Amino acid sequence: MAQTGFCDSRPLLDLHKKTEERRAPLRTRANACVPKERRLLADAEEPRGGHCTARPEHRWVRKLPASEDGVIEDYAEQNGSARTGGREEEALLLRLHGLHGLTRLGTAVPGLLMRELEAAMCTLGLIYDKTYAWDIFSGMMRCQSHYTFPNAELPRPFTDATRAILVDWVTQVHKVFNFSEETLYLAVHLLNRALRQIKVQTSNLQLLSAVCLFLAGKKEECVLPEISELCFLMDNCYSKRKLLHMEQRVLCDLNFDISYCPPLHFLLLTARIARCSDKVVWMARYLLELSLLEGQCVVFQPAQLACAALCLARKVLQEPATPEGEAAWRLATSLHVCSEATLQRIMHILAVAASRAAGRETRASFVKFATVETLQVSTHHALHSAPCLLGLSGLQGRGQKREGGDVRQP
Repeated sequence: MAQTGFCDSRPLLDLHKKTEERRAPLRTRANACVPKERRLLADAEEPRGGHCTARPEHRWVRKLPASEDGVIEDYAEQNGSARTGGREEEALLLRLHGLHGLTRLGTAVPGLLMRELEAAMCTLGLIYDKTYAWDIFSGMMRCQSHYTFPNAELPRPFTDATRAILVDWVTQVHKVFNFSEETLYLAVHLLNRALRQIKVQTSNLQLLSAVCLFLAGKKEECVLPEISELCFLMDNCYSKRKLLHMEQRVLCDLNFDISYCPPLHFLLLTARIARCSDKVVWMARYLLELSLLEGQCVVFQPAQLACAALCLARKVLQEPATPEGEAAWRLATSLHVCSEATLQRIMHILAVAASRAAGRETRASFVKFATVETLQVSTHHALHSAPCLLGLSGLQGRGQKREGGDVRQP
């Protein structure tokens, strides 16, 4: 595989700076919402075409149904319910029963949560109009099940080690082009889907990775690199024509569906509402990026990965707790709470990955988060004992033993 290395490009995008200090967001989450119902025809108004039929009126009811893991999955359509009815507030209060220190919980919390969510989405550049904040967020939660895989198995002859090498190379090229973080998560998601749906030879795996990054850039970026630059980073092993042919093949086999709601958005929203420190947020972003290398993480929903990364970051850094901070944390995590078993499972995977990240062959994320701009979180001494914090002293050695073998790059 071509050795791209790293360059001294511009620092990573810091979404925690003030709005006027950050570059303008490349896109919004408005396209995550489902289309609004078409306008209903009045009784006296006739349809213009015979194919038009009036549909019964529906309104969105913000119920908070949860799966077995406790994740909000859907918002049902029912008749005759108001936008701010009591059912969603009652369900929300049930999730906030452990929140202490607030008076008149029944009236304070729903409005507070809505205001915090609106402010967080505006600050992070996910929306431009607060009116649609909850609709956009509900769309983000509703589409999560489409971004997971039933199992972590890859078709033969691909292995998790081969996939990790591809993701590591994509991470390096992503940094060279200074793409946004959303582009990286979308590229890896497209790669995961392509490996399962497209029959590709091992010799073309690097080409497939480059095409996935190129497609992600087309959706997320304003300025794209030339195709010749991508070919150069692959040592000109593939021609422009072959790259474009692979792009067409990927788009057709994926039915031109390249939408994705990355876990980074859930992480930043939760961290913003929870008033997490910059150190915790950067640590969580590092742990979340490590999940891209772990094939086991493809079965979890983005909100679950984000919640686990934040929980593990708080546990690793051990910052002093305050009553206000704990109340804000419980308020933030009430948006998407997963079961304790699922949370612990993801945290175990991330803890083991972080403890051996420095010695792995695929260490692009480790180098990326070892800079001053990222507060050097990947070199934090507590990460070496992260599995011990979760009672995983035995698993760490077995994980290192599995990583010890030589892996031939594609």
